[in-house]
Amino acid sequence: MIRNSAKVVNDALSLPPKSRAKLAEKLLKSLDDPRQKELDRLWAEEAEDRIDAYETGDLKAIPGKEVFRGLKPRTTR
Repeated sequence: MIRNSAKVVNDALSLPPKSRAKLAEKLLKSLDDPRQKELDRLWAEEAEDRIDAYETGDLKAIPGKEVFRGLKPRTTR
């Protein structure tokens, strides 16, 4: 298996740059979690819900400086 992998890598490295890029894209895509689209959809829905809550006054915004000030003590432990 290791020899086969090494041969594949060597063969891939001998390809022209555009072909290597296409191959890399396909290889990376093959690693995608099949649930990722659903997770992305759920996070987008959550973001929309939070925006709606902020716009209706149901959710209070906290200034970034205040958030980071509160995080600093936690990260210096």
